[in-house]
Amino acid sequence: MGTSQKRAAGDPERRIEGPDGRVAEVPPGWALLPPGDPAATRRVKAAGDHRLMSTRKGRRRISLGVWAPPETIERVRADLEQERADPAYQRRLDAGRVRREQEQARYEEEFLAEVVAFLDFHDAHRELGERVAAAITRHAVPVGSGTVARTKRIGVERRAEAATIAWLRHQTTEYDRMSIARVRGRRREVRRELARRSRELLEGYRLGSVIDPERCLLQRALGSPARPTT
Repeated sequence: MGTSQKRAAGDPERRIEGPDGRVAEVPPGWALLPPGDPAATRRVKAAGDHRLMSTRKGRRRISLGVWAPPETIERVRADLEQERADPAYQRRLDAGRVRREQEQARYEEEFLAEVVAFLDFHDAHRELGERVAAAITRHAVPVGSGTVARTKRIGVERRAEAATIAWLRHQTTEYDRMSIARVRGRRREVRRELARRSRELLEGYRLGSVIDPERCLLQRALGSPARPTT
C-alpha cells in the first residue's frame, strides 16, 4: 500500500517525511519515477508498494514523483511503450480529444445560458447582459482555469451565479487593491459585503433603469483588460 510522503527539508535525496512527520529512508534499491507521465504514475501506484514524493506550494501539493521497486517501474514503462506504438492507441487519443472538445463546447453553451439567466437583464440592457455573460464565460469555463465554474460540487446554476459575483467583485469593485487585515474571517466578510453591492448593481439593469454609459461599471469593465476572477 502506498503512503503519501513529502521530502524532508535538508535531508538527503532518499529520505522522506511521512504524514506523521517522521523521517524515514526509502527502501534500499528502489527507484524514483519522476512526475510527468500520469499513466505511468497510476500504474506504478496500482502495482503494489510505493512511496509518493510531494511538496506544498501555497495550498497546493505538487508531486515530485513516486518511489517504487525498479522492476515495477521498468515493467510499466515497457508496457506503455508497447501500447503507445500501436496505431490504435493514437486513434483512441484522437477520439478522446474530440469527445472532450465536444463536451467542453456543450458546457460552454450551457454555462453561458445560465449566466444570462442569472443576470436577467431588462430588454433595455439585453445586449450588455449578453456581452457580460460572454466575458464571464470566457474566463470561467476553460479547463484548468481553477474557477468555481469547473467544480462538480454544486449545480451549474449556482456555478454561474458564483462566477458572476466573482467577476463583478474583481471587475467593478476595489477588491484587488484593498488592504485587508490578516484577521480570521475578515476576507470572507469583505467578499460578502462586495457580493451584496454587486447584487445591488445588477438590480438597476434588471429593472431597466436608465444608466449613463460613461458611468456604467459594466461597460467600463468590458472595455478594460480582464483581471483575475478566482
